[in-house]
Amino acid sequence: MLPRGLVVRRLLERQQAGELATRHVRAVAETVGVSERTVWRWLEQAKATGQVEAPVRQGYAVSDEVWALLGEVGGNVAELRRRLAAAGGGASVPSASTLHRVIRRDRRAGRALLVEREPEVAGPSRPDPLSELGLNVVAGQGTGGQVFLREQKHLAQVPVLVPGAQVVHTPAVRSVLRTVAHAAAVGAVVCLYGDAGQGKTVALQYALSQLPHPARVRRVHVGVHPTVPELRRVLADALELGRRLPRGAGEADLTLVNALRQPRVLVLDEAQRLPGPALEFLRGLWDHPDTDTALVLAGAGSERALSRVPALASRVLTWELVPRLRPGDVAAAMAAFHPLWEDVSEDDVVWVDEHVCHGNFRTWAKLTSHLTAEIYGKSRAVVDRRLLERACARLMGPL
Repeated sequence: MLPRGLVVRRLLERQQAGELATRHVRAVAETVGVSERTVWRWLEQAKATGQVEAPVRQGYAVSDEVWALLGEVGGNVAELRRRLAAAGGGASVPSASTLHRVIRRDRRAGRALLVEREPEVAGPSRPDPLSELGLNVVAGQGTGGQVFLREQKHLAQVPVLVPGAQVVHTPAVRSVLRTVAHAAAVGAVVCLYGDAGQGKTVALQYALSQLPHPARVRRVHVGVHPTVPELRRVLADALELGRRLPRGAGEADLTLVNALRQPRVLVLDEAQRLPGPALEFLRGLWDHPDTDTALVLAGAGSERALSRVPALASRVLTWELVPRLRPGDVAAAMAAFHPLWEDVSEDDVVWVDEHVCHGNFRTWAKLTSHLTAEIYGKSRAVVDRRLLERACARLMGPL
């Protein structure tokens, strides 16, 4: 992002030469990531004070003791404020919005938050999924000093098409896991894209289930080309505002912003359905300085939809592509996906991938479902080339 002082100085030079136009201000606003009104205000302030840089704000600072207390309450700012008030802070306890803003600023600057680990859950021991993924993340460790993940004691049940199938820890799944965790930690916008059937939804569901607070995940379900009022309503439903949303657009948007102050993850699947005005509306909500909710925009073609709204695209922290399976990885991935493929020869797996599946995980899942139905109830069924050809024919007709 360009420094504020540099762009203001350039605009002032244009203005003094009589060459400043609205298009210059609009281009700067889109590049820097603020509204046009904000850029005009910077110019007025610079002319009035002679100061082109942003003023240094001296405000509330979180002490080491309060920061440690924040870790004890699991990063819950509301609970932190209640404890500060109960300890006799009285009038010295800042408002909730101030606490949210200062804590978010410190975390984005890399201040480590040492979060207490989840309590052990009684029951039979199971492999730790984070260890299986090679993440081994513990409290106080993570990129930039952030705590992105905590150890989970149970592997979440992610729905798949075939009974008995497992989430495969492919490089794409591991990458989505890290991207979603990063976005949740810093309240960022990410775009998850790739061709249909590549496994985006399953990878996203798995990543969301591994967050420290999966209950804070909210899903937004949109129709095709929703209007801004329709998007506003579904956002209110996802944030559980119910009938509390005011009728006026301005008041309704303020209510949404207040709800977005809470650290959450908002997931909007099929983002390619959103037209330009709806995406601009999202950009306006996430432009607000108090917004602390991460936004995951997912879907086949979502990256193209976002590219048509540069102001929102410039705010995307990570563009996460979920690619098709590489030919050399298919055999191992299918053996991990379902026990049915463990005894199938690698040559047969390669043949199926070359002729039918082409690295598409959804097609592989459908084929596995057909094969499961074919061998159901047969004690000595063998998945050979003939059976594979018959199952493949159900997907694409005779070969």
